[in-house]
Amino acid sequence: MNGTTALKQYQQMSAHGGVMDASPHRLIQMLLEGALARILAAKGHMKQHNMAKKGESIGSAISIVEGLKSSLDMKQGGDISKNLDALYEYINRVLLNANVKNDVSLLNEAGKLLSEIKLAWDGIGPDVD
Repeated sequence: MNGTTALKQYQQMSAHGGVMDASPHRLIQMLLEGALARILAAKGHMKQHNMAKKGESIGSAISIVEGLKSSLDMKQGGDISKNLDALYEYINRVLLNANVKNDVSLLNEAGKLLSEIKLAWDGIGPDVD
């Protein structure tokens, strides 16, 4: 993972404190948490019929996922990076469709996939950079 790219992406997403001192591992966790938070917010906005805020939240989630995608180290990561790249691309398509179709089930699908990635990432521990 490229920590510098992740740091820039998280800063652009109006990150909260702790980013500057975070390890590359923690930055990826924070990005995943941020994307999940935006998806949750989008669901709330969708239920409230606030389409503008829903679109902003989904757009923000897509940007974060794009940041995660761009942080992949394709040389060192091998097949794992290739698979994550494809999965992040799929998640962004699901998020885009959720926005266009106003479909909470698609937000749930994207959230589930990102949660699984986060669970796996959390499981490898902070010693991996």
